[in-house]
Amino acid sequence: MSTQSRGSTGPRRTRAPRTSVPPDRAVVDCAVYRGGRREPGYRDFASAYAHVRATGSGFVWLGLHAPGEAQMDEVGRIFGLHPLAVEDVVEAHQRPKLELYDGLIFLVLRSMSYVAHDSIDRANDIVDGGEIMVLAGRDFVITVRHGEHTQLAGVRARMEARPQTLALGPAAVVHAVADHVVDTYLEVVAEMAPDVDEVEERVFAVATTDLDIDVVYLFKREVMELHRAVAPLAEPLAWLSGQGGPGSAHPPGLRGAHTGSFDEKEVHRHFRDVRDHLTTVIERIGEYDDRLTSLLHAAATKVGIQQNTDMRKISSWAAIAAVPTMVAGLYGMNFEFMPELSWRWSYPVLLAILFTACVLLWRLLHRNRWL
Repeated sequence: MSTQSRGSTGPRRTRAPRTSVPPDRAVVDCAVYRGGRREPGYRDFASAYAHVRATGSGFVWLGLHAPGEAQMDEVGRIFGLHPLAVEDVVEAHQRPKLELYDGLIFLVLRSMSYVAHDSIDRANDIVDGGEIMVLAGRDFVITVRHGEHTQLAGVRARMEARPQTLALGPAAVVHAVADHVVDTYLEVVAEMAPDVDEVEERVFAVATTDLDIDVVYLFKREVMELHRAVAPLAEPLAWLSGQGGPGSAHPPGLRGAHTGSFDEKEVHRHFRDVRDHLTTVIERIGEYDDRLTSLLHAAATKVGIQQNTDMRKISSWAAIAAVPTMVAGLYGMNFEFMPELSWRWSYPVLLAILFTACVLLWRLLHRNRWL
């Protein structure tokens, strides 16, 4: 976790293109919530936030999908967002992190989805990634989604169906989004399990002679990408659950009047539950990674053994072919004095000798399991 510092994405494969949608479609939903219930008539986020600030109660939940730079600048101006946070939202492709800007919580989550496929041999991707960013203050929460999957409309509907939870404020929304994303991680690792089992069965199948090691590399790459999306969330969730360190219930900068609903013990309990689920996901990913590493070594060994077997067969047939080749080469020198040139049966006898020598050599190599 960092404080007022920009995170780096690090070297990783980027799948979701950095695109913006038209301004009229960037705002997915906007609402004012007071006492856990939605107040109608506040589609415009500027008027909604002005109403909340004027009344001094409730909060605004603004949902955005891939906003452009101009629109995000307007959102940042109205809600008083830090310029670095606005820049990160527009640029996207951030590493999962939690940043603090004078009472503003900026949480970045990597959304993942399982890519269905008919056969692992024809699969190019196993998981696909998007991005969800959450900016939460005392009286507002802004959710920004990049990518076409892991939509948040269902999260908002479930929260509106539980007004007692939504009454906890922006922290409840942050928890609901984090819980939704982590639940998708659980679904992804569960859907990957049969694929990993199939790879394992294929590697250790006795009759397999055409093992494609690229399949193992594919799953190893996808598990590494999933790990990069999941593992960095452990520390932010630890802070949000009040377990950031000895003698500290919150991250620095979250104490005092600006923390709002993040001080609630009930919120801490909910975040601890999400953290437990994340730990389960990390353990499953670690298990897959260990298995695939072992499978990679086993597959490489099996390919090496298969190559040695093929080389022995090639060498055996080359040795058998060398016998008639050598004799034919000697008789093809056209010397005048050579054995049995004038004998009537020399040709068939020589062929019989060569055939017998090749058969005996074949039996010897076959007995030694070279053929």
